[in-house]
Amino acid sequence: MAKDNQGNFKPQNHHENNQRKSNKDGLPPAPKFPKSKKRKKEEMEILAKARLKKWRPEYAKKRVFIPSVTAAILLMFGLYAGIMATHFQSTDDAFVEGRIISVAPRVSGPVTHLLVDDNQPVKKGDLLLEIDPNDYQVKLAQAEAKLAEAQAKLKISSHDISKNSSNVSQAADDTTSAKSKLDFAQKDYKRYNDMYKTGVVSKQDYDKSSKELEVSTANFQSSTNRAKAMQSELDSSIAQNESVEAEIKRLQAELEQAKLNLSYTKIYAPSDGLISARSVEQGNYVQIGQPLLAVVPSDVWIVANFKEGQLTHMHQGQKVTVSIDAYPGKKFKAHIDSIQRATGAKSSLFPPENAVGSYVKIVQRVPVKIVFDENYLTKYNIVPGMSVVPRVKIK
Repeated sequence: MAKDNQGNFKPQNHHENNQRKSNKDGLPPAPKFPKSKKRKKEEMEILAKARLKKWRPEYAKKRVFIPSVTAAILLMFGLYAGIMATHFQSTDDAFVEGRIISVAPRVSGPVTHLLVDDNQPVKKGDLLLEIDPNDYQVKLAQAEAKLAEAQAKLKISSHDISKNSSNVSQAADDTTSAKSKLDFAQKDYKRYNDMYKTGVVSKQDYDKSSKELEVSTANFQSSTNRAKAMQSELDSSIAQNESVEAEIKRLQAELEQAKLNLSYTKIYAPSDGLISARSVEQGNYVQIGQPLLAVVPSDVWIVANFKEGQLTHMHQGQKVTVSIDAYPGKKFKAHIDSIQRATGAKSSLFPPENAVGSYVKIVQRVPVKIVFDENYLTKYNIVPGMSVVPRVKIK
């Protein structure tokens, strides 16, 4: 209901309301029809068509504007991608690498002391664990006893050599004396023989000189044989002495090995780093060469596997910007250290054999070593195995 000028209520005209609404939309007033249901429906249809005619020009503008903006964005993106491809090369096939030093025992036995835990920092030379040393202490004592026994035998053999050397010298002197007597007996016999033929001496003197010659000859032969026997004993003593010396060297080596085995019961850190992959517990019986844990040094770098076509303008020393998945938004400065002299496939355990009839060309990748310019490890936990995206500035 609406009020007139005098404040009296009067019925509201629906046609006037429709006319006001139409004028507000900037459209011509809707035609008046009898208030039948059919006319009301037609009136609503006419009004809807009028509003649709007003909205269509704006929609047509949007149909032109949106594709234009999309095309402009795509064009700008294409230009940016072209510039980036010309001046930069990037790959997501790149990972952080580092040295992982595996620690394994050189002797077997039960672990009596375990002094490290997972991810614990250690310094080079720190004691990591200790294996039961009792068995190796016993072996060391046995090796020392055997060596002492051999050294005693060496003293005996050395004394025998000295004794036999004296005997050889004495036998040589006896032989020399017997030789002198033999020479004198031979000369004496010759003189008596000549005089006996002329009748100057008697047969008794001749027989005496002959007998002395036989005795001197026998004595000389006996001295010679005795000298040979003494020399043989001396040679035997020398050989025995050399055998004992060789035995001592072998026992000394065994002693050194026993000392080393005893020292191997204590395992020390081979480098500075963090303990990783620890699989040993106190009380475990460990075998020689069994991996117990690993020490991961802080020295890390990046190995990026670029496609062979990306290496055209790439060389050592070029600047690299590295993005690490663990630290989104952070850019790390680095440079190319070296480029591997073989593809990753060629360096694998089973390189491909291309001399076959079913050959299919595959784009190869070449590992490129990238080194950080700064020591970021003091602020960021960059560990081997992390995924990175390096971008190399080639121009």
